[in-house]
Amino acid sequence: MGTVGGFMMEKEDMRAKEMEELRQLQKKSLEILLVFKEFCDRHHLLFYFCGGCCIGTLRHKGFIPWDDDIDVFMPRKDYERLRKLWRQEMDPKKYAYCRSNKKRFYRSLLTAISDEQTTFIKERQKDLNIQHGVRLEILPLDGCPDSRFKRKLQIIWALIYQIYMNQEAPTSKGKALEMVGRIMLAVCPGWKRRYKVARFAEKQMSKYPIEQCSKITELCARYQYMVNEYPKEAFDHAVYKEFEGHMMPIPAGYDTYLHMAFGDYMQMPPESEQMPKHEAVFVDLEHGYRRYKGKYYCRKDEA
Repeated sequence: MGTVGGFMMEKEDMRAKEMEELRQLQKKSLEILLVFKEFCDRHHLLFYFCGGCCIGTLRHKGFIPWDDDIDVFMPRKDYERLRKLWRQEMDPKKYAYCRSNKKRFYRSLLTAISDEQTTFIKERQKDLNIQHGVRLEILPLDGCPDSRFKRKLQIIWALIYQIYMNQEAPTSKGKALEMVGRIMLAVCPGWKRRYKVARFAEKQMSKYPIEQCSKITELCARYQYMVNEYPKEAFDHAVYKEFEGHMMPIPAGYDTYLHMAFGDYMQMPPESEQMPKHEAVFVDLEHGYRRYKGKYYCRKDEA
């Protein structure tokens, strides 16, 4: 009995330590968010929480207790403006703008702002020589054409973009699509070629201005979200709610958006699902990731 009791105490202590480490990660993420918000406010760039942070704002007035990152939406026009403005004004040695380009592959559809004085190495990126700081991730929102034919084409272009931008065949939509993805990658070898095709696909899928559409969609996402068509009014503007003691923007039609994307979002998930969604190889909130090259990322034995 003593041994069992001691084991239970040890497990509880480990759990408490893990939650404290997660809380410190959340606080670091909040620091990045406040820098990002100040920048967007200064340049009149519209953004709002999405996913877990949007739910956390409404259900917890802060982070979902087991959430380990911050994701935001930006309308495509603001999303593209951000690229130019951030690079013009912000110090990349402190907060780096990260988005795949012809010279650098991130294995990601999104844009990220990385805190270069920290380390957060993800399992799926540990082979890449990229920025590995704690990051805030940004997802673009695009107009959704009313024509069913054009909408189907938009989704096809989005899938092409996903395959070439990630350089991976999709595995969640059946063997047929996975095989098509493998063939597409085989006939277009090399990152520079794939990036060129991906950029063309991105232009095709995002060519419908939100102002001219009645619905909005998220195309840089999993297929289950890609097919959602949200009323444009849901993202017409932001409303501000308390998040970790700060007033933060969420979509004006947050209830519509969250119900369409997640169902009964105010209902707590089963305890078995209450865990961080990203597999981190290594985290260090006090030091930049470059000191860990060859040890936790870009290891020669995994090349």
